[in-house]
Amino acid sequence: MFARAQTRCPDEAQPQPGSQRSADVRFALLLTYITLGWMTIEGAASLLLGWASKSLLLEAFGIDSIVELFSAGVLLWRLRVEASGATTLQHVDLVERRAARLVGYSLYALVIYVVLNSGYGLFIAERITDTHESVWGILIGVVAKIGMPILAAYKLKVATRLNSRALRADAVESITCGYLSIVLMIGLAATWLLGWWWLDSVAALALIPFLIKEAREAIHGESCCG
Repeated sequence: MFARAQTRCPDEAQPQPGSQRSADVRFALLLTYITLGWMTIEGAASLLLGWASKSLLLEAFGIDSIVELFSAGVLLWRLRVEASGATTLQHVDLVERRAARLVGYSLYALVIYVVLNSGYGLFIAERITDTHESVWGILIGVVAKIGMPILAAYKLKVATRLNSRALRADAVESITCGYLSIVLMIGLAATWLLGWWWLDSVAALALIPFLIKEAREAIHGESCCG
């Protein structure tokens, strides 16, 4: 739902003057550093709270943050290669393609994780969750719900200007985080108030077609507007 903010494919971006592209690369680096910092905090907090409360949903959110950390780390490598200015355009293009593939594979890893985690939650283990930690988990979800769509929108805009599939795929990770934050809040609240332990697993499965589409585009360079 957040992806509609993207109106053009990265492949359709127009050539930029050198100074404008340098500014966009620096801005993309700033967005990546913000992502790395937030995902480190979010992942550690979610995993610790999930372990303490036996909350599968909080643990899932923490593992998603680890996948996003990997994606942001790959993107940081790609952007720093270009920002160094000590390489050719051909090398930058090669690094871009490699980074896009790696981030695309991380999206496939996220698909596998969502499927396994949802199946585990629905059919194998209805764990008894200590809901005393739910308020803190909901707070994490609120912050992610506010911040991640904004971060993703900026990434998508810069990805278009830089013609970067890697940055677009990383933006999809942020979109996924924003969606999962809604799932987290509703799931924790429903478990806390109503005992609906299955809701989060069902809702998370709705992400699968979107993630597969974006992973394929990142890896193979297919048109994102097709």
